[in-house]
Amino acid sequence: MKVHFYVAIACAILFGACKQSKTGNTETATADRAATVWTKEQAKDWYDEQPWLVGANFLPSTAINQLEMWQADTFDTVTINRELGWAQSLGMNTMRVFLHDLAFEQDSTGFLKRVDTFLNIAKSHDIKPLFVIFDSCWDPFPKAGKQRAPKPHVHNSGWVQSPGQNVLKDSTQYPRLEHYVKAVVGHFADDDRILGWDVWNEPDNMTGPSYEKVETPNKVDLVLPLLKKTFDWVRSVHPSQPATSGIWSGNWSSDSTLKPIEKLQIEESDIISFHNYDTPQEFEKRVKFLERYGKPLLCTEYMARPNGSTFQGFLPIAEKHHVGMINWGFVNGKSQTIYPWDSWTKTYTAEPPLWFHDIFNTDGTPYKKEETNFIKAAVAKVNGKK
Repeated sequence: MKVHFYVAIACAILFGACKQSKTGNTETATADRAATVWTKEQAKDWYDEQPWLVGANFLPSTAINQLEMWQADTFDTVTINRELGWAQSLGMNTMRVFLHDLAFEQDSTGFLKRVDTFLNIAKSHDIKPLFVIFDSCWDPFPKAGKQRAPKPHVHNSGWVQSPGQNVLKDSTQYPRLEHYVKAVVGHFADDDRILGWDVWNEPDNMTGPSYEKVETPNKVDLVLPLLKKTFDWVRSVHPSQPATSGIWSGNWSSDSTLKPIEKLQIEESDIISFHNYDTPQEFEKRVKFLERYGKPLLCTEYMARPNGSTFQGFLPIAEKHHVGMINWGFVNGKSQTIYPWDSWTKTYTAEPPLWFHDIFNTDGTPYKKEETNFIKAAVAKVNGKK
């Protein structure tokens, strides 16, 4: 009996809840939770328990993409801990963090352990991450293993999609994706270190000038049913955390102007998330459009300085409308997102005159001290932290 007791304790410490991760057989402590979209009341009750959610999209500066972040050989806990400490110093309490199906396929047990390790580090800094499961942006042909070096002066030159195009076009691989989703979400379904699950980032993004020449023309037709399946897979393991997928372009002024994929994203989301890199005026207009759904709003991408999307311009509006805010970019690193999107078509030979994204240099000094002072003061004003 004692042996079994100590094994159980060790398992709980290492894995948080020691859940089964087999597809279709995930155990949860709350099996009575309905596998349905949250009501407005459920969403409001959850949101009322949160502080004003403010954070960044997080990739350690030593990683070029999601695979380099999560693979065993390049999982950099020292950098993660240091940089999340800088986030904590600003009062940030969440980070949006991208996972990858190939990192799980390559080493599922190790992947879950590394996610658990990341969660422990984040918790030590009072940060609850929003995990992104799939992503339609940038390189459609991800490969596990050693990742390529960054292209000089090019924005997100090594970021990769999940699932990749070859998998997206091959429905015989969908059971593997189902196992990935159910195993990961199921393993952490009752973990209060996690804020929520962002099911699919910009699912209908056709990658613009970076990779549009090699994108499959019917990408959206393939993604749309798979997005619905992914929401179903997530809910089948009864997570305590909300699921969402952010709309990012188009006309949101009424339900009739939404694209089919946007309708699906909103209908299936427990809380409503969205992206906006425009002016403060456009940001507020978009917020007002989405308030008609009566659910909490979370802006999961913003802040592109040359576009007029700034902390000083957006955070006061977000505070007024009680919108959670997660900007793109944190530390200037291998993702090179200080360079603008047009670095794929325009040659840069040095640092741009105005950083596009990111807040800190790799030594922890702020790009703009007035920005970090503003963020810290704005968050402290609402959340009561000094």
